Amino acid sequence: MMATQAKSFTSGKVLSDLADEDERIVVLTADLGYSNRTIEFAERHPDRFFNLGIAEHNMVTAAAGLATIGFVPYVATFASFLGLLCCEQIRTDLAYPNLPVRMIAHHAGISLGYYGTSHHATEDIGIMRSIANVKIVCPVDTVSLEQALRQTVSVEGPVYFRVGRGRDPDVYQSSDEWKFGKISRLKEGKDALIIANGHMVPEACEAAKVLQSTGIDVAVVDLHTIEPLDKRGLRELLSRVNTVFVAEEHNTRSGVASTVADTIVDERLSNIRLVRIGFPSDEYSIIGAPYYLYKHYGLDSDGIVKVVTRELKK
Repeated sequence: MMATQAKSFTSGKVLSDLADEDERIVVLTADLGYSNRTIEFAERHPDRFFNLGIAEHNMVTAAAGLATIGFVPYVATFASFLGLLCCEQIRTDLAYPNLPVRMIAHHAGISLGYYGTSHHATEDIGIMRSIANVKIVCPVDTVSLEQALRQTVSVEGPVYFRVGRGRDPDVYQSSDEWKFGKISRLKEGKDALIIANGHMVPEACEAAKVLQSTGIDVAVVDLHTIEPLDKRGLRELLSRVNTVFVAEEHNTRSGVASTVADTIVDERLSNIRLVRIGFPSDEYSIIGAPYYLYKHYGLDSDGIVKVVTRELKK
């Protein structure tokens, strides 16, 4: 794995580079320019940067207005504010008219730790999945975030980018192939399949190494694009195994696991056991540093190893 670099810094740089060549691109934030590093865009393109202050609803609606006159707006704020607080504006102002607004929802899941429940986003994928026309992509590192931003500039309708806090190790090399709308296969394996997403991707890769040393050979894939879903690729992967584990920093009720479960039902796949590894669907997170929260809820490589080992012994 490559050295850690803040994904939020990468998004600011990439958007600035894209704006050098595309005059339609504008960026809006809600008083978090330094946190999400869109401040770099402000420095390079001050006439196309808008700080709306602590007014997230207005930010999304303003972006919708800009989109109607030919711009491609990128709005950036905490995932808890964007995916949860602005749900109505996303549905009515962006998705219903199918406007090309790109939402960068950073510090997703429980990555804001001490900030508590109001700043944790463990329901946002489920919310976005239920809104027509919204594309959902969850880049895990610097390489995948850059590719996701570059490959979706001209995608029709709104796009929701769900990213962490920029502290996860990079999974992809710059030479690796990463495609929006396609599952990324990171490791082959015959005993079971781990479908991971976001923060849980590097944890799943590490868990697979540990499991391999104990004689358990698992495949690992990154299901980064939830909508549009790579149904053909997912169906093919599911047909190879009897047990599939879904690891995500999201509640287990409505996120990636539910996407996989829907596919199993819709495609009428049989003899597949689905095991969910994620945030409890009937709880709100306790408060603490992210590292300890991940360990407490089993959202790390140790947690994955324990669940996989336990379930494959049944």
